[in-house]
Amino acid sequence: MVVSLPPMIEAETLSISGYLAGEVEDAMREVSSLDHWHAGDLGALGTMLVRTESVASSKIERIQADIDDYARALHGNMANPSAVSMAAATGALEAMVDNVGQTRTITVDTLTRAHYALMVHDPHEADHAGRLRKVQNWIGGSDHSPRGALYVPPPADTVEAYVEDLVAFANRDDLPALVQAAIAHAQFESIHPFTDGNGRIGRALVNAILRRRQATRHVVIPLASALVARRDRYFDALNSYRDGDAGPIIESFARAAAIAATESKVTALRLAEAPAEMAAMVGGARAGSATATLLAALPSHPVLSAAEAVDVAGASESSVYAALDRLTEAGVLRTLTTRKRNQVWGATRILAELEDLGVRIEASSR
Repeated sequence: MVVSLPPMIEAETLSISGYLAGEVEDAMREVSSLDHWHAGDLGALGTMLVRTESVASSKIERIQADIDDYARALHGNMANPSAVSMAAATGALEAMVDNVGQTRTITVDTLTRAHYALMVHDPHEADHAGRLRKVQNWIGGSDHSPRGALYVPPPADTVEAYVEDLVAFANRDDLPALVQAAIAHAQFESIHPFTDGNGRIGRALVNAILRRRQATRHVVIPLASALVARRDRYFDALNSYRDGDAGPIIESFARAAAIAATESKVTALRLAEAPAEMAAMVGGARAGSATATLLAALPSHPVLSAAEAVDVAGASESSVYAALDRLTEAGVLRTLTTRKRNQVWGATRILAELEDLGVRIEASSR
């Protein structure tokens, strides 16, 4: 077994080609354009992009669930383990990006808290949730032995020092933000600091760095949807980084960011049009009514319980239940659970767009 010892990167100096610098600049122009979308769309778009990114990041790890199971898991239904894992990835991404947006600092605690959110309900990994690993792990080969492994990360007793070095690098301000995010991600994956969940936390770190550098202020960029389309190329780029060439991972992230931002603008337009389209499905709604208020809120609350609907609508329970019935009969909402109490509804049009965004990004990436 050959254990890898990546170089420390806190003070790493980086030089990239003019071509690659241009790719990065073009990508960040698209990201900035998306992030500065007019304010009325940002709440709904932000919700959509967090969910798109966490679903795709899970797919890279071969974790699959349909959109309704994922929506149910977001509301506490534990029946589908893959969907529960996807919902946990959403919580971890939100926790990390929101924390960094407030503190403008990435710490070891930032990473471990996100890992706890990701793994606390995992039946096999809950005991390790939020803790740096104390055992050797590896990528590929057998679950029981590193023999034949594709990559063996640093020994457990070096992990804390490596993560502290990574955090110091992630808090620098002298590098292009997307270059910094790509390098930090590749280093994180090379350290593999947790027993499981490294890919999803490492990809969440990308958006956390973009938020800390204020390259984004309102949305996350669903790069994982582009990466999953070329999963093997993404893993090859990580291997190139481990061999001393950072170019491929920077290029992969630049292209992924540009495609994801471009397709997300299409989704922003569709979300802006959705309330009027859904209102037409119910034959219109009186201004100020519970129905009208829910229609306007659905893009940013595509899955909601009765209690959440009452809170969003700010109306009496009877009027909200009547509105939910009306929206369901019109096909604007669909029930996601069969139980009589604690019912959960999904906005058909918005959930379809969530799925479609990921499909479009993947198709453009191919």
